[in-house]
Amino acid sequence: MATIAADGKTLPLVRRLEAVGFRAWPAKTVSFDGSWQLRITPGHPSKRLNSLVPLDPFDSRDMTERLRQAEARFLAEGVTPTVRQSPLCPPALPEALTAEGWLRGSETHVMGADLDAIDLTHGMDHLPSHDIRRFSEACVSVDDGREADAEVIGSIIAAIEPTAGLFLLEDAQGPSAVAICVQDNDLAGLQQVVVRKDLRRQGLGRELVAGALRWARLRGARKAWLQVIAANHGAVALYRDMGFSVIYDYAYWRKGEDT
Repeated sequence: MATIAADGKTLPLVRRLEAVGFRAWPAKTVSFDGSWQLRITPGHPSKRLNSLVPLDPFDSRDMTERLRQAEARFLAEGVTPTVRQSPLCPPALPEALTAEGWLRGSETHVMGADLDAIDLTHGMDHLPSHDIRRFSEACVSVDDGREADAEVIGSIIAAIEPTAGLFLLEDAQGPSAVAICVQDNDLAGLQQVVVRKDLRRQGLGRELVAGALRWARLRGARKAWLQVIAANHGAVALYRDMGFSVIYDYAYWRKGEDT
């Protein structure tokens, strides 16, 4: 099992990226138990929207009892109990989770890049859409494995407080690729980057990402960040080729099932 950790110099950046990540994809309800954040969004399968998120490595009191209380809250809302393990978690948390029957899933990379140093020359410029309903319907159309419907996706997008650019490519068959770029002061975060299955590995993802980040740079963003499943080797290779590098990893734990 890999260890998720960060040194003292990296932790402040981890804290900032965790915070902007939650603002970029806001949960319906958020509550706190000390520094442990409980995020719940019934109707959407995203683990980021439905998870317990410890945010202080030193907040390790009564972990077993707090995990049980969070599990009860999840089940009351009809949501699968989920814990997000980042470098901000207490070091003893994995042991407590294992003892309670939680199982650890695969890792996700949080990657970052300086917008003045990466290659954004691919493709033409694209203006973001302001039509949340149309964009949400495109998300469902492009990602045929998506479990949430357009109404739920639209409600999440509408709740994003920083400026969000909704980028949509279309062809004769309909939506071909989607991406959200959230500009939060000097940071630009990429969300929900999906290319239609029959068009993957043809450069559309690179074109859409480059166009979205050019838009954010013109608005004053200086650094970009994104999250990508570590096992998605094609996407990781694309982002590395564009100039992104891994800043830290996180993983999800679920009670009684693989994540």
